[in-house]
Amino acid sequence: MPHHSMQSNHGIATAYTIATILRASPLEPLESRMLVMHVLKKNRIQLITQSEYVLTPDELQRVLMLFSRREQGEPIAYLTGERGFFGLSLHVTPDVLIPRPDTELLVELALHYAPPNSVLLDMGTGSGAIALAVATQRPDVQVWASDVSEAALVVAQKNATAHQCAIHFSQSDWYQDLADQTWHTIVSNPPYIVQHDPHLSQGDLRFEPINALTDHADGLSAYRILIAGAPKRLLCDGWLLLEHGYDQAAAVTALFSAHGFTQVQSWPDLNGILRVSGGCWSHAS
Repeated sequence: MPHHSMQSNHGIATAYTIATILRASPLEPLESRMLVMHVLKKNRIQLITQSEYVLTPDELQRVLMLFSRREQGEPIAYLTGERGFFGLSLHVTPDVLIPRPDTELLVELALHYAPPNSVLLDMGTGSGAIALAVATQRPDVQVWASDVSEAALVVAQKNATAHQCAIHFSQSDWYQDLADQTWHTIVSNPPYIVQHDPHLSQGDLRFEPINALTDHADGLSAYRILIAGAPKRLLCDGWLLLEHGYDQAAAVTALFSAHGFTQVQSWPDLNGILRVSGGCWSHAS
């Protein structure tokens, strides 16, 4: 049933319960439940046990508005303002990319390669997803996070406060505005979609910050900057770990090798796609 038929006609009020609004929703059942849970501040069990709860006119209007916006393609994460990542509930807004399961591989590698009691930098942190995941799993690691976007850093700081993580935030265009600080580990999930890629005009990507998705060039601009600048920023035997697109592993590892990194390799995600590449800087600075 389309959402507009759920609204009352000619001023005659219609009582809508949780059960009826979910049945009448134009969306997938899971998406409908998530949006109703968000508006009513109820969990999944409460939706079932309180299925005859009658929505107030304000609640009904808010649910219908979210259903309509979702029908137009807006991502669920932006509609609810949150997304789960590495066991954390993160606040997200249209100022930041929506954290995705693919990126959890980068976190796992960071946790593996970061030495005990070391310092780690997450560049282009966005919502702070990677930085927070590392900080919560490894209290011994001092985590730094940077982003060129002031609005993104506001979101990341809010997430750090919510999860009681002491993260050092800096506004910087990659290395440009970072002082002479050095780290044992540097990680990043930079913009890697090639300009004019049709995916940019499809699905959730239409609503996400364009500068966090694409470099408006060949998709490798950020990698050139991150890899070339890392030797001055990495302590001896430190690792640089970078997430990239499904078809970019060869190009990214070639950049690592060209700049003198050792142990250069790529790692597959859960779908078997080479998703993260990295290398060790074994020269004394």
